[in-house]
Amino acid sequence: MPHTSDALPPTRISPMGWIQTLSIFGLTALLLFAATGFLIPAFSDASGSEPVLSWFMVGGLGVFAPLVIAGYVLLRRESKFGEQSRWATRLRFRRMDRVDWLWGVGAIAAIGTLSATIHAALGTLEGGVDLHPQFMAFEPLSAGRYWILAAWIPFWILNIMGEEFLWRGVILPRQEAALGRGAWVANAFGWLLFHLAFGWQLMVVLLPILIILPYAVQHRQNTWVGVVIHAGVNGPGFVAVALGYV
Repeated sequence: MPHTSDALPPTRISPMGWIQTLSIFGLTALLLFAATGFLIPAFSDASGSEPVLSWFMVGGLGVFAPLVIAGYVLLRRESKFGEQSRWATRLRFRRMDRVDWLWGVGAIAAIGTLSATIHAALGTLEGGVDLHPQFMAFEPLSAGRYWILAAWIPFWILNIMGEEFLWRGVILPRQEAALGRGAWVANAFGWLLFHLAFGWQLMVVLLPILIILPYAVQHRQNTWVGVVIHAGVNGPGFVAVALGYV
């Protein structure tokens, strides 16, 4: 069963229905569009760096850091949870138990299998499949370029924690207060909206994680479950692309 001992009554959290969900996720989607369509190419041209390095810099500071700031602002506006000592409870960052880990590992396996199946199906289409957005384009790493993986790690941490902090820690409980058991659907749809800049093929491949992760977090009432799943899918996925396996 999900954790319930320190769950917060829904009435103590400001509800967030579909209109607010679409507004917040829509605004962040526009931010990602601006970063990937304009800021990253401009930064890459000005600095002479590879697009993927510009993605680390612009995406990290211009997209994912603002997600953290937005989450902080939303928390501060919840006056009843103004004390930082209560934030861990409000954000549902609870110690992972055995069942949480089973859900996390099982979700990673399911997402990997489903995404690989979708990727294979897309590969049969005329023209093949392209899962590399232009703003992340780079040649597979070789001797002398493995340092890019070291540059990616801080970005990866900010990416995972920034999204899970805002989407699942701050927003999902508010969606639950408004939408009840169907909150994960709104969260998944909003997360899909946020990723529209990635292009339709990558979006289709991402559908399993976009759906499974919010459901798992809501079911377990533990934001760390989302962090584990997100990191467990995103990290190996990037390394596979970086080394030319995908």
